[in-house]
Amino acid sequence: MELKRRLTLCAVTIAAAPLVLGGCTADRKPGAGAVKGQAAPLELALTPADRTRDVPVSAEVGAVVKGGRVTAVRITDDKGKEVKAERREDTSGWVPSTTLQPERTYTVEVTATGDSGATTTRKTAFTTMPKSSKPTITSTLYFTENRTYGTAMPVTVAFDPPIPKDARVDVQRRLFVKTDPPQPGAWSWVPDGTQVYYRAPDFWRPGTTISVRAGLEGLPIGKDRVGDADRSATSKIGRQVSLEVDNATKQMSVHQDGKLIRKIPVSLGKPSTPTSSGKMVIMEKHQNTTFDTRGSADPYVIDVEDAQRLTWGGEFIHGAPWSVGDQGNTNVSHGCTNISAEAADWLMGVTQVGDLVTFKGTEVQLQPGNGWTAWNVSWEEFVKGSALPVPAGLRPGPAQVPHPGAAAGGSPAPAVTGG
Repeated sequence: MELKRRLTLCAVTIAAAPLVLGGCTADRKPGAGAVKGQAAPLELALTPADRTRDVPVSAEVGAVVKGGRVTAVRITDDKGKEVKAERREDTSGWVPSTTLQPERTYTVEVTATGDSGATTTRKTAFTTMPKSSKPTITSTLYFTENRTYGTAMPVTVAFDPPIPKDARVDVQRRLFVKTDPPQPGAWSWVPDGTQVYYRAPDFWRPGTTISVRAGLEGLPIGKDRVGDADRSATSKIGRQVSLEVDNATKQMSVHQDGKLIRKIPVSLGKPSTPTSSGKMVIMEKHQNTTFDTRGSADPYVIDVEDAQRLTWGGEFIHGAPWSVGDQGNTNVSHGCTNISAEAADWLMGVTQVGDLVTFKGTEVQLQPGNGWTAWNVSWEEFVKGSALPVPAGLRPGPAQVPHPGAAAGGSPAPAVTGG
């Protein structure tokens, strides 16, 4: 969901966790009611309620108005400093631009203007809770500041331990994406709760700027945990590049801006360790790395060059001079895509993190969450994974064929395996 209309005012809301806020602060004249031919009386209710204590530092400011609209919001801390905030797209509240501080008192002043032109202003003050002693859920934002990513780059947030189903609504409400030019999308959870992805119905347009915030610090998650950090990043989408690998022909087709620029012979996973079929995204790029599979059924340690990660399970595209004789005709790898050293070096100069890589015709299918698998399902299936209702304009319609993938930059990296 996007955060729009940046406010240089101060604000705070608890729409994500209303139960801890207590009641509302409301403004309504006793016995007031609508008179035929007259505007409805102005009503304004705020959360957190006045003098509420032990409010989570993830709090927002909520304002519900009847008979008018909010025209001003100002939030200050107990030292008189204003807190910047942004209004939610659904107008349900204002989200502070940074996490609130523990054991601090914040004052909110909201002005509403009625349909008749009359105005009313209400104030509420609340105090945040001490720093939480509950264990945190570690979040990782796989979207790095000031990078250039491919057009298939999903915004990915990973969690350890996984987010339980009954907590995903609260977590998803604290995940924000803004695109310029606008290209709305939706969030979708991997079934086991270890990752959530954000993408649009079609791939990102080259040149798009994407700003992301995972505002999870101090957020109550489930009964006994809290979010660990507030993370944000802004980056751009680069040129259009995509790779298509066909097991039947043992060839990789490289496309840029919709045109085929090269075909590369490949050797994929042998029958005992097959390569996955499906739509993957380049996750990491390494000029030099070591594949270490000690502890597996087929242990080995080998240094490789020009390796590009596709799955968490250890499927890479990489230079493999030892299998050049098999490339184009026989599968001999441990699941990786083997290409010549020259082709691997060339490919590293063409691709970036976020490029789409499509495999077809192998013995097994790509599993959800084994990599950034946001594009391995249709839009109709993708939006079913959202914990919140999908806006009407993004609900699935007639099937569309998206354009090929694109080019990209860098991203955090887990331990390396491969084959």
